[in-house]
Formats: sequence, structure tokens, C-alpha cells
Amino acid sequence: MRQRPTLLAVSGPPGAGKTTLAHALAGALGRPAVCRDEIKERMVAAGAGPADQLDLMTLEVFFRTVGELLGSGTSLVAEAAYQDRLWRPGLEPLVGLADIRVVRCVVDPEVARARIARRAADLPSRAVHADAEFLHRIARGERPIESWVPISLDVPRLVVDTTHGWEPPLARIVAFAAPGR
Repeated sequence: MRQRPTLLAVSGPPGAGKTTLAHALAGALGRPAVCRDEIKERMVAAGAGPADQLDLMTLEVFFRTVGELLGSGTSLVAEAAYQDRLWRPGLEPLVGLADIRVVRCVVDPEVARARIARRAADLPSRAVHADAEFLHRIARGERPIESWVPISLDVPRLVVDTTHGWEPPLARIVAFAAPGR
């Protein structure tokens, strides 16, 4: 009898280091990483659809890809902001396909802001994510990083502080992701 695959959902607000952690976990676990922002960037590069429909199209491709991998029995790391209201409806159907574990990244808001500004300046592909508008909202006194709402699924979760590296360290996160490994 085949073991159920595991979906490790790496979540957190913008600038929390989700993608970096997701790729490190995928490498350590020997699993593929499916990253929402990377899908969106590649869709834009390929000229996919009208800009006003891009977020919805990306969401559909993301969950279709994750579902197909899990349906084939493949465990994976899937990274996205995963705000509860928007993402829980896409994750709930996957509970029947896989064991889901959530890694929730938290970060000092000033560190997140600096990361967002740096990647907006250094990575032209980030323009599609409206990082500049996000930074303007912060400058206007809005608190978009602090207002991020985590997933409320009843699944195992681990909080990782990414402000200065990873706390707990990667080995502990790997142990959470693949118990009995």
C-alpha cells in the first residue's frame, strides 16, 4: 500500500523569506517546490492572458499543479502567501489527497519592507507582483505585512521566524516536514 504524499505549505506575509525557505526545504527533502510567484512570473514572460485576470489564472495553475503532483503520489513543498480567506478554499480539497503541514514564516515588518524594496530594485521579474505599490502602502502608514491572516486549517503547523536566518533551524523544520524520515 502506497504512503500518502505530504504537502508542505510554506506561508507568510510578503518579504518573509518564504521562497528561499521553500527551496531550501525542497532540496533537503528531495521534493519539488511549487512557488506561486514563480508561476506568475513565467506566465507573464510567456504572455499569458490579460493582466486583470493574471492573479486568478495563476491561482488556478498553482492548485492544478499541486493537485496533479499529489494525485500522482508525489510529496512536495508549495509556497505562497496563503492568506486564509483566499487560499483555504484551494487547500481544503487537498486534505483528501495528502497529509498537509504548514510552515508559517514570521518576520520583523521592517526587515520584510527592506527585503521587498531590495527585490523590487534587483529583480525586474518582480514588477508583476506590484512590490512598488506595496511599498507605497507601507509609506502611507498602512500595515499590510502585519494585517496578513494565516491559514486556519486544522493541520500540523510550525512557526518559523525568518528575521535573522531561520528559527528554528532548517534541520528542525525538515524534521517537522517529514516525521519519521
